[in-house]
Amino acid sequence: MSQKILIVEDEVDLANLIEITLKNAGFSVSKANDGKLGLELALSGQFDLIMLDIMLPHVDGLEICRQVRINDASTPIMMLTARDTETDRIMGLNMGADDYLTKPFSIRELEARIKAMFRRAQVVTQVQPTSQEIKFGDLSIEPERHKVSFNDKVIDLTSTEFDLIHFLAKNPGQVFSRSQLLDSVWGYNHLGYEHTVNSHINRLRAKLEACADLPKVVHTIWGVGYKFEFL
Repeated sequence: MSQKILIVEDEVDLANLIEITLKNAGFSVSKANDGKLGLELALSGQFDLIMLDIMLPHVDGLEICRQVRINDASTPIMMLTARDTETDRIMGLNMGADDYLTKPFSIRELEARIKAMFRRAQVVTQVQPTSQEIKFGDLSIEPERHKVSFNDKVIDLTSTEFDLIHFLAKNPGQVFSRSQLLDSVWGYNHLGYEHTVNSHINRLRAKLEACADLPKVVHTIWGVGYKFEFL
């Protein structure tokens, strides 16, 4: 069965171009040209990936992303935006989006990003007998269940946030640059998208540090990158 993608984009010509490209790549595609319909479809739970323009009639893409993430942490979300400021990009990522593309963008790059997001999702769902639970004190990371808990209390993470902590925790003490994390976690590395890493690291930290008695485990090495260390 082909994977289902929802495109919420009010630029009709662009939405049609994306639809043709993705259908030619073997995906099943649905479209919405305004935020109200887009929100309704996005909350239906029928899609394997959601693409959201930020600027939409009635309900903007940020609000759609926020509402989807209330009950759905795993469906990949990609933001499409004509805005090219750091603040707008970070807002989308902070709402729980997994990735973003700034218009105008290459259709080839869009297709490559989507395939990379699906590859990551597929790795999560595959049974991996060698992917054993990782434990640091009372912090537990369970790859097969895609679950992180501390003192037996589950920490609610998005799919990307889980992938980040899992990758870092598998390599405790090792420092990774933003470029290396893009390659290893997102499956691509394009100049200018390092802010994707920063935003997800910040969201991950906030959720971890909200747990009482959990020591800081994701550390910034200024000018270099990030590492996992349970002190």
